Amino acid sequence: MPKLLYSSASPYSAKVRMAAAYAGIAIEAVSVQTSERPAVLVSANPLGKIPTLLLDDGRSIFDSRAITQHLNRESKNALFPRNPDKRTEAEVLEALADGICDCALSMVYEQRLRPEGMVFQPWLDGQWTKMTAALDLLNANPPKLPKKITVGQIALRACLGYLALRFAGKWEKGRSRLVRWVARFDEKFPELKAYAPA
Repeated sequence: MPKLLYSSASPYSAKVRMAAAYAGIAIEAVSVQTSERPAVLVSANPLGKIPTLLLDDGRSIFDSRAITQHLNRESKNALFPRNPDKRTEAEVLEALADGICDCALSMVYEQRLRPEGMVFQPWLDGQWTKMTAALDLLNANPPKLPKKITVGQIALRACLGYLALRFAGKWEKGRSRLVRWVARFDEKFPELKAYAPA
């Protein structure tokens, strides 16, 4: 069985775990601490980043978008539509959700890793501006939640789960449609909620 090296707080890990569950692909989730650069991770991914998928044949796949593409092929298109326009739509939504996570993570690292007097507020403000612009766009027109979803919706659910973990009470202001979207997602796909960042 393939092994997924992951962190429970990582939105990218959450996306991959949700995608695998939704596609019906069994994986063994192995929690790792990237800061410790464990041999199992670094030997599979020299960047030492998660998620990293270890295949039974010894190959490894990273990052999360490469993994979701692999899962899609393995599941015969359970995660991306065959229609080229709809597939592009799903890929762009996944990229937007991942981009929000990139901004959020860079803010977390800026505050967590720099000494207090060296935190660069203009950087934080810039990342917050990018993040909120994307959230406002999504709030104005939340993605539909049909019976068959794509990795785009899955990525957004993982992203908003990460924001709820790290920016609770901040990202939601003025974005009630996105807050309701998360609740509807969890109602329709309760089996995926367990994989949200925690």
